[in-house]
Amino acid sequence: MEEKKHAPVGVFDSGVGGLTVAREIMRQLPGENVVYFGDTARVPYGSKSKNNIIRYSRQIIRFLRTKDVKAIVIACNTASALALETVQQETDIPVIGVIEPGARAAVRETRNGCIGVAGTEATIRSETYTKVIKRLCPDAQVIGKACPLFVPLVEEGFAKHHITEEVIDIYLSQMKETDIDTMILGCTHYPLLRSRIIRYFGEKVHIVNPAYETAMDLKAVLEEKGLLNDSEKTGEYSFYVSDAAEKFTEFAGSILPYDVAATRQINIEEY
Repeated sequence: MEEKKHAPVGVFDSGVGGLTVAREIMRQLPGENVVYFGDTARVPYGSKSKNNIIRYSRQIIRFLRTKDVKAIVIACNTASALALETVQQETDIPVIGVIEPGARAAVRETRNGCIGVAGTEATIRSETYTKVIKRLCPDAQVIGKACPLFVPLVEEGFAKHHITEEVIDIYLSQMKETDIDTMILGCTHYPLLRSRIIRYFGEKVHIVNPAYETAMDLKAVLEEKGLLNDSEKTGEYSFYVSDAAEKFTEFAGSILPYDVAATRQINIEEY
């Protein structure tokens, strides 16, 4: 069991967005070793079919299993919405997603029960956030909005560009007119636009970043199974992508609290 404690946690996403979840895991569980995979060849996931998302998730989990991971975090809202249930049934180690933790935080924060969700087309279409929120708070009103351009804006480094403010307004102006007092950033890329979105809505809307909640869920699962790495030593991190490794390394270095030395590119279709 002691050896299993030191096994890494696998984290995966369609691209760089999941680094916001990896960053919280590094902060909240500093002893954990992390293996991160970004599916940069097939980003974005939000416009893909459910069957493809399940196929991609299975391939990535098979790859992460070659690294002897003790648990897997699907740091992607689209894959959490469309594939989590399927792969949990097929996998003998804990697999957690980002939707349940984010929904729980929103229900905790809302005062009037009116919750907004910004996400990819697939996440919004699945209504997974609505289902989870309604389970936790049957009287809640959930307003979802697909914001497909947010992911490429983040991936291409336009998060701080004025064009992003215009896109935020185009997508979220109608939601701004509603009574929402809480909004979930329902895609792991979106926290990289968080300050812009907070400024757009002003103080009347609480913005929920599911990344922190997901890290706390992971901690609870590892503790429950006796797998939490309580080493005094800071964890080791390794990064893998399916394309554009140099670009990913540069981006990761700007998001994470330390310099990412290198990222390895693999052919995910082999798994």
